[in-house]
Amino acid sequence: MPLPSIQKAVVVEKVGGPEVLQYRTDYPVLLPKETQVLVKNAVSGINYIDTYFRSGLYPCAKPEVLGREAIGTVVALGENTEKYGFRVGDRVIWLGTGGYAEYACVSAERVVKLPVGLSDEIAIASFMSGLTVLALVRETYNVKSGDKVLLHAAAGGAGILMTQVLKDIGAYVIGTAGGPEKVALVKSLGADHVIDYRSEDWVRIVKRITDNQGVDVVYDSVGRDTCEGSLECVKRKGTIVWFGNSSGPIPPLPLNLLSPKAVKIARPTLLAYITTREELRLYSDELFQFLISGKLKVNIHHIYKLDDIQQAHKDLESRKTMGKLLLRP
Repeated sequence: MPLPSIQKAVVVEKVGGPEVLQYRTDYPVLLPKETQVLVKNAVSGINYIDTYFRSGLYPCAKPEVLGREAIGTVVALGENTEKYGFRVGDRVIWLGTGGYAEYACVSAERVVKLPVGLSDEIAIASFMSGLTVLALVRETYNVKSGDKVLLHAAAGGAGILMTQVLKDIGAYVIGTAGGPEKVALVKSLGADHVIDYRSEDWVRIVKRITDNQGVDVVYDSVGRDTCEGSLECVKRKGTIVWFGNSSGPIPPLPLNLLSPKAVKIARPTLLAYITTREELRLYSDELFQFLISGKLKVNIHHIYKLDDIQQAHKDLESRKTMGKLLLRP
């Protein structure tokens, strides 16, 4: 069937709050350029990083269609994509831009075929977050059995997956979450200790649990609100991994604060670990095996319609959600 010339999409023309997310029904459908494929999106992921590009925390040219991941069907191939082995009709999952739309042109380098047996919702609910989790526990800090790990936002999209991966490795997991419902969820995933940061002194509790020695590694996606406590909770010669800013960016950090305990810090991003297609396939294959084997369960908070995207961003930034937010273009 011929491709439509226009589509439904959410466009950001200027930085700001959720109100700058413009739902449109007349956005053009572009043909794929060289080394690109055109995908008809079935379900897209909503990630906290989308709010950074929307607000201007992460600068990006505007106008822009947000959405860094989606799952769908290949409907057109650009030139010089033969080596990737894609065909029209293939069911694929991708990383790029344009998930908040019915169609997206994405680099074939960032597209992966899906194995049989994974639903659209389960695959996309775990993809970008799952790849991030695997890179963080394999490369940013190589977690080993017996390591004590402090995981902030353990009931978030990445936190839910990381809790399970850490327990599969054999780590001792101390999670923080906001409110009894989130605490119960993280406990059900196997975390060894879960702290309600809203009502408990999480720094004091972590010190007590670790006999004042601290944890081997802190995974902190919260940022500003937890950065000082994370420094207190990490052990001598330990590591802090800051990989998000849900409460705001970390203030300037005097390096001499790291000296007393010889603390190592890292500020990774997923794309730095999957620069090559081989790296993308390595982590994608591991993630798919986790899902197919049943070792990894996902939690979908809600699937929003495209014209509900402003509410989706409000819900995400309220920090009241549990698990992954999805979008059905």
